[in-house]
Amino acid sequence: MAAAAAARSSMGLTLRFSRVIPDCRSCPLYRLKGCVDNTAGYQRKGSFDSLRTITRHLQTSICLYQAEEGSSNAEDPDDVVNVVYIDRSGKRIPVKAKVGDNVLYLAHKHGIDLEGACEASLACSTCHVYVNSAHFDKLPEPEEREDDMLDMAPMLQENSRLGCQIILTPDLDGIELTLPKVTRNFYVDGHVPKPH
Repeated sequence: MAAAAAARSSMGLTLRFSRVIPDCRSCPLYRLKGCVDNTAGYQRKGSFDSLRTITRHLQTSICLYQAEEGSSNAEDPDDVVNVVYIDRSGKRIPVKAKVGDNVLYLAHKHGIDLEGACEASLACSTCHVYVNSAHFDKLPEPEEREDDMLDMAPMLQENSRLGCQIILTPDLDGIELTLPKVTRNFYVDGHVPKPH
C-alpha cells in the first residue's frame, strides 16, 4: 500500500565524532598497570595529535505516523478517506483524510471541538465519539484500557468509541463521527485544543 511505503522512509546520517586520547602518564590506572586500553604506544607530536576524528555512517529508519502529523492533504486517491464529523450543534463537517490518520488529531487539525485531554494516551474519555452503525463493525475491537476509559464517558452508547483509538483505513471511507452533547472536560472552561 502506498501509504505504508510513504510512512516509512530511510535516512542515512554521517556523523563525525572527535575523541580525545588521554595522556596515560597522568592516569592512576597507568601507574598500576591496570589500564585495559593501551594507548601508550601513540606518538604525540603536537597538541592536536591527541585528537582523532572518527567518521561513522549510520543507517536508520524514520517512521512518520500520519496520525501524529495530521497530514490530511491526500494526494493519492486510493489513500483518501472521507470523514464526516457531526458537532454538538448537529452541523456536519466533511473532512478529507489519509489512510493512517488518527480521528482525534484530524479533528484538532480542522478545528473540530474534540478535546483529547490526555493526548491519546488512554487516560481520559474526552475524545468520546459515536460511530455510525455502517462503520462501527469495521473498527477493531476496543482494547480493555479503551473500554475502561469509555466507562467514564457520560452518555455512553453501544456505538461509543474513543476518537484517539480510531485509525482510518480504506474500509472506513464515509465514516460519520458524532460528538456527544456532553463531555467530561478536564481542561479549564474555554480551552481550545491546539494541534501539535
